Amino acid sequence: MSSDAGRSVTGVTVRTSERGAATRTALLEAAREIFVTNGFAEAGVTDVVARAGASVGSLYHHFSGKADLYLTLFEEFQARQTQRTKQAVHTARAAGESDPMRQFIAGARAYLEGCLAERDLAALFLRGDGPPGFEVTMRDRMRQWAKRNAALFEGDEGALVVVITGALAAATSEVVLMGDEETARKMAEDILAIIGQIRRPGA
Repeated sequence: MSSDAGRSVTGVTVRTSERGAATRTALLEAAREIFVTNGFAEAGVTDVVARAGASVGSLYHHFSGKADLYLTLFEEFQARQTQRTKQAVHTARAAGESDPMRQFIAGARAYLEGCLAERDLAALFLRGDGPPGFEVTMRDRMRQWAKRNAALFEGDEGALVVVITGALAAATSEVVLMGDEETARKMAEDILAIIGQIRRPGA
């Protein structure tokens, strides 16, 4: 009898957890739509919960507020981008590519393609309409990106990594914010071709 009760409680807990996860996902999807359409500054918590079909209480159960929604969207996007670039570099290595620059290009292509695949979200983060202090988060993320890129290279090539990473970041911003998607994709290919012509010192 006590065993049955235990299973019942466990089942209720699982269902409650599933509902909570579904609500969190709905809130994030709604926040994405509202932020992309209205911008962060003009978006309201009430707009988000109305779009998600949730309550204000449920939003504050999962998030501390509007800024937390924005930052969570950013962190989840960055996690997907990191996974895309890591997988691309891994695939290049598995195919026998040993040149660090070619590996970097593979990762850069995956990063650009990820930005184009989620262009509305990438543009949101690049437009500068975010919560106070977000620019610091962006700078920190850029340093982390440069550090990951540097790990592909051996020796003292830090300056090269900083230059390429900075150039790619600026180029990515231009591509993402372009109005026409076909033009943006063409520009992305041109950027990768130019970066591909860069040679390591002594190479």
